[in-house]
Amino acid sequence: MKDTTAGTAAGDGIKPWSSGGSHLWARRAMQLTMFLVGFAVLWMFLYNTASPFGFPGFSHYYIDESAKVGYDPKLASVLRNACMKDKTVIITTLNDAWAEPGSIFDLFLESFRLGNQTKKFLNHLVVITWDQKAHARCLALHKHCYQVETKGDNFTGEAFFMTADYLHMMWRRIEFLGTVLDMGYNFVFTDTDIMWLRDPFKQFYKDTDFQIACDFFNGNSYDLNNHPNGGFNYVKSNKRTILFYKFWFNSRNAYPKLHDQDVLNKIKKDSFVSNMKLKVRFLSTSYFGGFCQHAEDFNKVSTMHANCCVGLENKVNDLKILLEDWKKYVALPESKKNQSHPSWSVSCRTSFERAKQKKQKNKGRLRRALVVTV
Repeated sequence: MKDTTAGTAAGDGIKPWSSGGSHLWARRAMQLTMFLVGFAVLWMFLYNTASPFGFPGFSHYYIDESAKVGYDPKLASVLRNACMKDKTVIITTLNDAWAEPGSIFDLFLESFRLGNQTKKFLNHLVVITWDQKAHARCLALHKHCYQVETKGDNFTGEAFFMTADYLHMMWRRIEFLGTVLDMGYNFVFTDTDIMWLRDPFKQFYKDTDFQIACDFFNGNSYDLNNHPNGGFNYVKSNKRTILFYKFWFNSRNAYPKLHDQDVLNKIKKDSFVSNMKLKVRFLSTSYFGGFCQHAEDFNKVSTMHANCCVGLENKVNDLKILLEDWKKYVALPESKKNQSHPSWSVSCRTSFERAKQKKQKNKGRLRRALVVTV
């Protein structure tokens, strides 16, 4: 029988492959496959080291809902009982040193009662305690308290700025707040040395993921060159903020000698943050002031922070003075509140001067003691 297939192919001008040609095509296919595999491996390597600071890339922080570990039922219960209708809670942290009677915690709670329409927020305040004594004190004064596990760390005493205990406490706080976001709750975090004088929600920006107070505000809420203060921020729970808090917490390894606020200043311009499209705004000190930069207008101020104030004793003294200033303002007739121009009696300068005088006084006592012993 005649092979009609071969004849037709020859008649059409198509030559059958030779064995040499098939080997050539096989080699080229193999080379192409090896190139694609190599390119894929290189791409994954670069993708996972995309940050100029050497931090893992987006894929490292991908949140797999099915892989999440179970959360402490006690924490879930506290957050559920304290949250607002939109699942927002107000969070502060407390250790034994700041929980002592007459100390920071008492002043903090008093500010909610003295503030203009702020008492209602106590129903949504969750106090995170670092030790058993602080937790017992919290329960005696407040209904929403949760003691966080500190894995053998001792956070009971005053954590002096930039000591190992201070740094560990600050990073544990960032880690915990990330967990709250991961659980689906928005939060306003507030340091306990912040006095709540008006409803801050009226001054928060709409459609913003992460907004934070400043030590010094330059007038532009979008400008990343502002000096943020991690003691007060409003964060909405979504994939961007959950990812951002993981990134922020993991960034501590790249800057082991810096605290969370300074690390935030390092990473806020990182391409990793800009690529995740995180919506960031900085809060004006006209409404969210402090001892570094006052909220000068008593008719506008929402919160006042004892920042730029060194030492627990100094903070307590200055916050007592601040609340007395506020009481005098509140006692004014409504007709005079807009006409008067009250000013705060405290500043970071008074705190530093008081600390300096105390240091000199202690040195004088030491000299006298040495003279007596000699």
